[in-house]
Amino acid sequence: MMYDVTIIGAGIAGIFLAHELMEQGQTVLLIDAGKPLAQRTKQEAYLGFGGLGKSEGKYNYSAGFGGELAEKLGAETTLRLMHQVDALLCRYGADEVESYSTSNPVLADRAKVAGLETIETTVRHLGTALSERILRRLEAALHEHVTFRFETAVATIKRQTDGFLLTTEHETFSSQRVVFATGRSGTAWMQEQLQALGLAQSKTRLDLGIRIEMEETAFRTLLQDTFETKLAYASAAGTAVTYCMNPKGRIIRKHQEGLVMPDGQNFREQDSGTTNLNFTLFLPRYFATLEEANHYAASVIGQINQRTDRIVVQRLGDLRAGRSTQSGALTENKVRPTLAATAGNLIEEVPGTDITVLLEFLERLEQLLDTPLSNDTLLYGMDGKFYAPMLSTSVTFETDIPGLYAIGDCSGVTHSLSQAAASGLHLGQLLTQKTAVLRDKFS
Repeated sequence: MMYDVTIIGAGIAGIFLAHELMEQGQTVLLIDAGKPLAQRTKQEAYLGFGGLGKSEGKYNYSAGFGGELAEKLGAETTLRLMHQVDALLCRYGADEVESYSTSNPVLADRAKVAGLETIETTVRHLGTALSERILRRLEAALHEHVTFRFETAVATIKRQTDGFLLTTEHETFSSQRVVFATGRSGTAWMQEQLQALGLAQSKTRLDLGIRIEMEETAFRTLLQDTFETKLAYASAAGTAVTYCMNPKGRIIRKHQEGLVMPDGQNFREQDSGTTNLNFTLFLPRYFATLEEANHYAASVIGQINQRTDRIVVQRLGDLRAGRSTQSGALTENKVRPTLAATAGNLIEEVPGTDITVLLEFLERLEQLLDTPLSNDTLLYGMDGKFYAPMLSTSVTFETDIPGLYAIGDCSGVTHSLSQAAASGLHLGQLLTQKTAVLRDKFS
């Protein structure tokens, strides 16, 4: 048979696209290299139904960060789509948790005086357990109308006069349209397919940052009306942004791209909270190719790791004094480290630009908090956020080949669950409109 749409990748972008198409009566084939939700393991963080949505399920509804969707579609359209994303999630149980807003006009004014900017967002933080329950319900709903192929790799995609021919190890499929929705993890496969189709990707973004762990009480006055805040600092080296703020949370090891990095874990994911607060200050960089971006990340974080799971930690007081932190000092440190890391000197292991921006940001943060940061504040090196290369697509996410699309993080446009989901809804709405026009024309 000829499918209306074949989606390659059953992550959040692919799921929201498939759901929209299903509701409009389209015939949809959804292919993923991973497993159905119930069969996924902790080691399979990216592949399989739900993709990264199986993690903490944090949906930030903002046009200001999490990708460049607003630059592509406009802020108004982006926020409208995000409202629809949240409504769909709530249909499947997301309203078990309340959403919250980080909007705080008083804080925004104070931040501006200190040389910082607050980035406002509405957040629905599902948590791992609820996120999995919602995905289970979505998977069941899609199974009634969508054809699935799990643990299936697409070997070739060939253009035909009436669409595309896709081959896997055991089957061949015909489809009027094909959508890449493979996320960041499908980058290597997608590069091969694009090359075979005569398409090329462009610049690649890489964010590197220091994870900061401090006393939760220092932020308490700022966070009395909201769970977290997001701050931006426009430095000479680029705009640095705080990411993944976790009041009462812990720092855990994150394994990605063959590297080991410090990552935040929300207190809701733990048996008990802490008296600390942690977040990463990320500084973006841009490279001509994915290979250059990956090489740079490996040269910095890989060197810190020393082919183990080594992460370096330093007291703020020691960094400002230009001396290494001794391991014995951590046992007496007022801010108790929640991650077992190697005491050392970030100046010797982190690019100088990141140290400069970090110290400038912390000075402004002290102005905002109206109090000096404790010398016992801990700084962990080094966190990384990886992106797929940018791919030239239209406002409908169509590539230079008619009928071939790229949505979600694999497009290089979105970098978050909410923006990936919104891109899927956006394309689904446009494709069903196109199909309706065609049907009216020939009926």
